[in-house]
Amino acid sequence: MKPKCQRLLVILGAFSALGLATFFILTSLRDNLVFFYTPSELQQKYIHREQRIRVGGLVKPRSVVRDGEIVRFSITDQKNNLEVMYDGLLPDLFREGQGIVAEGYLQDPTFFRAEIVLAKHDETYMPKEVADRLKRE
Repeated sequence: MKPKCQRLLVILGAFSALGLATFFILTSLRDNLVFFYTPSELQQKYIHREQRIRVGGLVKPRSVVRDGEIVRFSITDQKNNLEVMYDGLLPDLFREGQGIVAEGYLQDPTFFRAEIVLAKHDETYMPKEVADRLKRE
């Protein structure tokens, strides 16, 4: 085989390997993406029960109900509410009227089962996505 043909085969093989690696990386990333929604956005979208998502908003006043380690509360974006159930210890900064982000699975358009709850850090902090969405609405 001529050197020109050998170089062409090596280049084609390298591009094929690069394309295959890119395909596997993108497939892996797609499976690990976690999307962020507000309660109002969840009313308008269909989310499959097995899709892991993040929801954010303010903890609705007088909505926190504790039963041992199981905590139920509502989050709001000032238009719609979403009931959240969390089994575990909440962050120390969690309280009514504060911004939170919860990660887990939507059971139906009005009920969310959280696996992780993140509370805001101080009096002026709110996750950028939550602040942006609250400003738009």
